[in-house]
Amino acid sequence: MKRLLCILSGMNAGGAETFLIKVYRRLDKDKYQMDFVINSKDENFYEKEINSLGGKVYRIPSKSQSVKLFKEQLTELVKENKYEYVLRITSNAMGFMDLKIAKKAGAKICSARSSNSSDGGGIKAFIAHRLGRILYNKYVDVKFAPSDLAAEYTFGKTAIEKGKATILRNAVDLNVFHYDEVGGERVRKEFNISEDKLVIGHIGRFMTQKNHSFLLDIFNEICKEKDNAVLMLVGKGELEQQIKDKISALGLEDKVIFTGVRADIPQILSAMDVFVFPSFYEGMPNTVIEAQATGLPCVIADTITKEADITGLVNYLSLNDSAKVWAEKALSIVEKERRDTKADFIKNGYDIESVVKKFTQLVFGEKK
Repeated sequence: MKRLLCILSGMNAGGAETFLIKVYRRLDKDKYQMDFVINSKDENFYEKEINSLGGKVYRIPSKSQSVKLFKEQLTELVKENKYEYVLRITSNAMGFMDLKIAKKAGAKICSARSSNSSDGGGIKAFIAHRLGRILYNKYVDVKFAPSDLAAEYTFGKTAIEKGKATILRNAVDLNVFHYDEVGGERVRKEFNISEDKLVIGHIGRFMTQKNHSFLLDIFNEICKEKDNAVLMLVGKGELEQQIKDKISALGLEDKVIFTGVRADIPQILSAMDVFVFPSFYEGMPNTVIEAQATGLPCVIADTITKEADITGLVNYLSLNDSAKVWAEKALSIVEKERRDTKADFIKNGYDIESVVKKFTQLVFGEKK
C-alpha cells in the first residue's frame, strides 16, 4: 500500500480540505492511504471521517510557532513512517519549504497543490512568496492547481507555459451533488423558511477574502425590492461577530440565517434560490462548483477565474459595480426550476472519477 502524507494547517470544511476529502473517499484503500499532518489543536471537522477511512492525523507546531520544532517533528514523522509520497497544500510558494524538509527526510515524490490565486497579504507576503519560489522550487516534483489563476500565482507563468504545472479540477461526486427537492424542503423547514421566501445563499468562512460586508450591502438592496428575501450564511470564522454587528446596523436581524458549518451541503444548496459570491480572490471555489451541480444560478466576482463557469449558470460582476447592480443581477437570474447539469460536469472533467484517477497518477507516480 502506498501512503501519502498531506501537510496543511487543518482538516476543517474549507475548499482545499474538502477537495482532499472528496478524493480520499474514492481512493482504492487496498492500494492507497492518506494521512494528514496539521497544526490546529482542536478536533477538526473531517477528523473522525479520516480515522474511519483508515487514515492518521498527526499534530505538530506551525512554523509561526517555531520553525525549529516544525522542522524537527516533520522530519521525524517522515523518517519514522518512511513516507515516500508527500503533498503540501499551499496558497503561496513559501509552503515549498515543507517539501524541502520532507525531501531531505527521505520522501521520493513531493507534490504541491496551489489553493489560491492570492493570499491577500500585501507586499511583504508577495516578496516572501517570490523568495519561496526561488529557494524551494527545486524540491517540488509535482505541481498542480484547480485553476489557471491559482497555478500561475503559486508556480509562475513559466511553469504553465512549459507544462510543469497541471490543472486538476475541484471535482464533485455527482451521485451526491445534485438538486434534492425533498432535502431542500427539509432544510427550509429546519430554519422556518416558508415556501414564499426567496433564499439568497452564501457558503464561506467569515474572513476578509470572502467579502461578507459587501454581500450584506447587496442583500440590503435586494430587500428593498423583495420584502420576502432571506439571506442564508453557511460557515464560521473570525469575522462572524463583525458581520453580525453590521446586520444589526442595517436592521436585517430577522432576515439573516446563520447555519454554522454544515455536512449536508447538497441539501443546503437545494434550499437556496440564488448563490451570491463576491470574494476578493479565489483559487477555484468549491462552493461555486457545488452550487452548479445542484443547478443553482450564481453571481460571483470577476476576480474569480472564468473556469469556474462549468454550466453557464455563473454570472460575473465587477467588485467596482454597485451593490444595487449586484442585487438586480441576482434577482434577474432566480429560477425555481433547476436543470440537470451532470452532462456539463462530465464533459468538462469535473466528475470525481476522472479527478481521482489523475490525482493518483500525479502524486503516486502511477502510469496513465
